[in-house]
Amino acid sequence: MDKDRSDKAQTYVVEHLDPELGPWSALEYQAIAYECEAAGVKFCLSSVPRQLELPSELRAMKSLVIEHQNVEWLFKDVKERVCLLDPAAKTELSPDDAANFNVFLFGGILGDDPPRDRTSELRMKGFDGRRLGPVQMTTDTAVRVTRMVIQQKLPLNEIPYVDYPELRIDEHESTEMPFRYVKNADGMPVMPEGMMDLIKSDSEKGFEDLL
Repeated sequence: MDKDRSDKAQTYVVEHLDPELGPWSALEYQAIAYECEAAGVKFCLSSVPRQLELPSELRAMKSLVIEHQNVEWLFKDVKERVCLLDPAAKTELSPDDAANFNVFLFGGILGDDPPRDRTSELRMKGFDGRRLGPVQMTTDTAVRVTRMVIQQKLPLNEIPYVDYPELRIDEHESTEMPFRYVKNADGMPVMPEGMMDLIKSDSEKGFEDLL
């Protein structure tokens, strides 16, 4: 392994672990692609089923690389370059990890509640793991936090977070999100564009199911 990989191009990889792509994940992937494009890094979706039709907005992102092969095959010759973001890892991600890794791997979909440890499928492949703290994050938040640590050199404990935010659906109803988010300057959770509308829509559907 090279002593310093900090000058290497960085790639953020989500191994897609579902046969389909739901609307929540589609918005998260679009947010990741947009932010990676703005940051000048690559976003790779691996293990994408050939029959899966990705949204046109996602396919149009210049930062996105779509791979049908799994991450084990894609990086079989350079496994030491890959850092798996793993909630079960013993070591937390730090800015120093930019010198050791330039591929950062995430198991999608991370945002299950309760967590189903989807990352275990990648853990068994032997990638070096790092942890992003004790609280579960959505997939786009996990990538966002990793970029802040690796590219902006911010330690995990200096990133502003909001845990389990309560989102107002309307004047009578709110819902608590069971995840950790990055907090913006207004104190609100950073979420993909369109996510609040989707949350409100899902909330309304849930209410209708009770009628």
